[in-house]
Amino acid sequence: MTAPLLLIAGRGVYPLELAESARAQGVERLLAVGFRGETQKELAKRVDEIRWVYVGHLRSLLEAVEHFAQSEGVREAVMAGQIKPSNLFLTRLDKPMREMLERLPRRNADTIFGAVGEEFAKRGVTLSHAGRFMTSRIPEAGVLSAREPSGEEWADIRQGFELAKVSARHKAGQSVVIKRGTVIAVEAFEGTDHMILRAGKVGGPDGVVVKVAQENHDMRFDIPVVGMGTLRSMKRARCRCLALEAGKAILLERERFLQAADEAGIAVAVVDHP
Repeated sequence: MTAPLLLIAGRGVYPLELAESARAQGVERLLAVGFRGETQKELAKRVDEIRWVYVGHLRSLLEAVEHFAQSEGVREAVMAGQIKPSNLFLTRLDKPMREMLERLPRRNADTIFGAVGEEFAKRGVTLSHAGRFMTSRIPEAGVLSAREPSGEEWADIRQGFELAKVSARHKAGQSVVIKRGTVIAVEAFEGTDHMILRAGKVGGPDGVVVKVAQENHDMRFDIPVVGMGTLRSMKRARCRCLALEAGKAILLERERFLQAADEAGIAVAVVDHP
């Protein structure tokens, strides 16, 4: 890929891994927009140019996109990395962001980032899905850990998939925690990691975490992602098993993740959803 690529980078290691993977796939010119207080500063060393903006400041974000479109000829952008969910309510939003949100009858990842993508398009930049640069991090079906799920855990995984698919269909959340046939927690606005910790407080140890993608998922944003933060939350909540949907989730820092999962006795399974 010889055309320049723009990375809209949130928090965590996901943007760093995407930058590394994009370079390996031949992206010669890699630009980025980072969010102050969210995006790791290390990203600046992995891209050719980065512009920093504040979360909730749509005008600054669009100005940065327009700058790269005009000065670098950028026509494609990808989003990678989360923004802390509470920022939508606790951060001071600029006027363009407030006006955009007021136009949305429902506010979730699809509607909010979809509206942002429309603003990008007005500036000649197409928002594409980041998964095309992360194929090596998207596991296929199989047990990835040293320990296989027990029969009881497989039953919880099946139940969890059914429930998580319904939740995702309603744009609520993509993850659930099941324990011996009991629904302990369903992800909402707080995100997967906080949901896992809540499950540990409510249901105690041995929960099974299931994370899926919604049907006809828009892979441009909100791709299911798990990494070391997810594993740390599972260890704190004393969850014993993690199940992901095959071909639909990104596993960050795979070698490190699986080594830590094995050390903690956590089973990790990737499952084809029927």
